[in-house]
Order: sequence, then structure tokens, then C-alpha cells
Amino acid sequence: MKSRLPELLEKQPKSWLWAESVLLAFFIGAIDYITGYEISLVLFYSIPILLITWYTDRVSGAVMALLCAIIWCWVDEAAGHPYYSRWFQVWDTVVCLGCFLFFVAVGTAAKARIVLLERSRQLEQEIVRISEREQRRIGQDLHDGLCQYYAAVGCAAGSLKHNLEKQNSPAAKSAAEIEELIMKGVGQTRDLARGLAPVESDERGLQSALAGLASTTRQLLGIDCRLICDIPVAIFDNAHANHLYRIAQEAVNNARRHGRATMVLLRLESEGEEVIFAVEDNGTGLPKPLPENGGMGLSVMQYRARMIGGQWRIGPRPEGGTIVACSFQQIIPNPPVHDDDRR
Repeated sequence: MKSRLPELLEKQPKSWLWAESVLLAFFIGAIDYITGYEISLVLFYSIPILLITWYTDRVSGAVMALLCAIIWCWVDEAAGHPYYSRWFQVWDTVVCLGCFLFFVAVGTAAKARIVLLERSRQLEQEIVRISEREQRRIGQDLHDGLCQYYAAVGCAAGSLKHNLEKQNSPAAKSAAEIEELIMKGVGQTRDLARGLAPVESDERGLQSALAGLASTTRQLLGIDCRLICDIPVAIFDNAHANHLYRIAQEAVNNARRHGRATMVLLRLESEGEEVIFAVEDNGTGLPKPLPENGGMGLSVMQYRARMIGGQWRIGPRPEGGTIVACSFQQIIPNPPVHDDDRR
């Protein structure tokens, strides 16, 4: 479980943070006094400085750096540090203050970098969500619009065929061919719509989509592909479910194309809040050495795992072949509270 300390520090009032940091600075000063001037604790003063810099701003960090420099100078003098000249003590204090201000600069730069990376990640996630939403919308439009239109045309062609057959017209054969072509078009359009939006927007949508992927792989590719999910796994975020499905698609495609596998297992399970998904195959395994770039397919799978905050790995299967695994922690929503439950 992740530490809640950063979250608590972020939420608490700034006055409390200042009080805690000042007390920490004086505590470090006390330890510095006890250990004597022979042992330098300059680096430990960076803790309250970086704490204030990270959770407030650069100016506040500079103020804390100045306070720590004053504490260090006072402790150094109280500990009886001998100086040949007063200027040497002033020089040491200035150097110490410069060191503390360097901590402020480093903390500010690191904070700006992390904030930038976090915003970039959020932007990437938003772009992916928009893309998935548009794909789902297009798939829904194809299914509810074009498919229904073609189905109606197919029914009209079927009626025309029956009428021509009753009249013993030679054109009945052409009408039958037209009906067959239209119905094939309906099937292809439905497959296209299903490919654009493979995962339904419900908790068991991923499990159903993976079962469909396994069935399609068996029928079209002749590979023994099976889904192993002993206990139903609920995925509460549809975006996460879509990413896992795309990872499964890419892993199955790699197993067929590069590994020449004849058997693929899709494993889906959960342990508390952790969801674990793996694709195993009995193919030729990974090339040795593995290319540095890993290939476009592997890069895409890594990217999708990163988008859901998951851990992705690929390695050899003990029985031979390859294992591609992805695990992530999901947030389980609280059940709605009804009036009867409050009573």
C-alpha cells in the first residue's frame, strides 16, 4: 500500500507545515550541537528546506534556508568551533547559506519537473480517453446506423427474391446474390464496430471481451486460445479495461506472428485491489538478445500499461514460450448508501 504521508502533508494547513519544519530545523540543530562541530550535519538541514520548498514555494524555501543557516551558525559558535579569524566564520556561514539555497534551487527544479511530467501524463491519458470515446462513438454509430440500414436493405432484397421466385423469374438468382452480399456486409460492419468498441461499459465487460477474443482467435487463426478466469474480475474503470484488452490483442498477435505459437492462454485474476493479467504462449520465445527498442508492439504495450499506472513485464515461460504480464491497483468505489442503510 502506498504511503499516505505525502497526501497528509499536502492537505494540512501551511501554518502546521511551517511549525513542523521549524521544529525539525531546531531539532537537527540540537543534534548538531550534541555531536559537536567535528561532525557536520549540513545535509540534514536539507530536510526542512526541501519540505517547505516542495509543499509551498521557492520564496518560502529561501526563508527556511536562511533560518537553517542562522541555526547552523549559532550551533557552530555554541559548540566552540575555533576560527583564526572572524572572517573565516563569516565565510563558512556564507558558504553554508549558499549550500542551503542550492537545496532550494534543486527542490524547485525537481518539483517543476515532476509537475510537468504529471501534467504530460494527464494530457496523454486525456488524449487516449478522447480517442477511445470517439472509437466507441463511431462503433456505436456503425452498429446502430449503418448496420441497421444494411439489414433493412437485406430484408428488402430477400423480399424481392421471394417475389421473383414465386414468379419463376430468372432474376431471382441475382436477387439472392445481392441479399447474400448485403448480409456479408452487415456482418463485416458489425465486426468493425465491435473492434472499435470491444469492451462493454460494465464491470464484467473486459472478461466478456477477452472471451470473445479467445473465441475469434480459435476460429480465424486456428490457435488454441483460452481465457482462464476462475473467479469473476470486476474492472471499474472502462479505460483501464480497454487498455488491458489492447495489450491482450497485441500479445496474441505477437505470439502468432513472431512466436509461431499454437497455444495461447489469457489469465485474468485479482488479489484485493490488484488486478493481474497475463498472456502466455508456447511459441519460440523471445529472441536473444532482445532488441533494445523492443519493437513497436512491445512499446505500445508498455505505453498502455503506463497509462493505467501498471507494472508491465515480458519474459520467458518456464514450459517454453513467452509471458506478457500487466498488473495495476484499481480504486474500488464505495457502494451507494441507501436511506434504509442509514437507519
